[in-house]
Amino acid sequence: MSKDEHIFEDDFTYVKQVIDEENRDKPAATRRQMIAGATAVVGGMGLLGANPAMAQLSGKGYDGPNTAENILNIAATAEVLATIVNTVGPERVNLDPTTRENVRSAALEEKIHYEVLISDGVGAKPVTKRIWVPNEVFRSQEDLLTTLVVGDQIFINAYLLAVTVFARPNAATIQRSRFSRFAAEFMGAEAVHRALALQSLGRLGNDRVFMRFAGREETQGLPTTGTAGFYDIRQAVTQLQGAGFGFGEEGSKPGQFYDYDEVSRRTPDPGFPRVNTRRPV
Repeated sequence: MSKDEHIFEDDFTYVKQVIDEENRDKPAATRRQMIAGATAVVGGMGLLGANPAMAQLSGKGYDGPNTAENILNIAATAEVLATIVNTVGPERVNLDPTTRENVRSAALEEKIHYEVLISDGVGAKPVTKRIWVPNEVFRSQEDLLTTLVVGDQIFINAYLLAVTVFARPNAATIQRSRFSRFAAEFMGAEAVHRALALQSLGRLGNDRVFMRFAGREETQGLPTTGTAGFYDIRQAVTQLQGAGFGFGEEGSKPGQFYDYDEVSRRTPDPGFPRVNTRRPV
């Protein structure tokens, strides 16, 4: 464990003790989950000035990787990937009717996220719109849904990081509140997508008290079980590349390229009011 991680743990000692004492009647596993959730939320809110990582995210004069520009551009690129996977998935994979409609609806929602991000009011620019998708993603319903669970968690982490970045005190007040709210709205939708994919896998969908920020993945049976999230927005790309995706270049697993401009033309629209297609204001 690094020095920074030790500082982070020391600052949460009191929080852990209180949770343990006030919930001593609950199983140890339950208390551990509550502690992990509280740690993620408090850390994600940047309340611990002693934690160098979180202090950097919200401090004035910050010039590291978590700039608003990097956050927005990587988010737009991730939404390109998500639109492609959720559009092509129901075309390639035999899904039960409910799961099919959920994934098709998610495709439209990811497309709208992308359109909002690249709008003049936000100004994001995707790194690429040509995505390498591993063949295994579309191998079966289980493979597709597992990919969505893992991918949506990466997006949740990224948008929670965005909330932190956009809430920096040196940003303009209106921009701060508006962009933070956009990120929170997007994160909520990604959390729903994750929950529905888990449920379609026959698992508990509402398995979170707090959305996971940079803590370890506790959901069992996933390729990412036990792995940590991230404080650095570049890790969103790294984790997706680790799953075999490629951004403008071939990924690490057998697959093929998909072009957003071509795929998005056939992204399904389940129709209003089944999907709220209004843009945020």
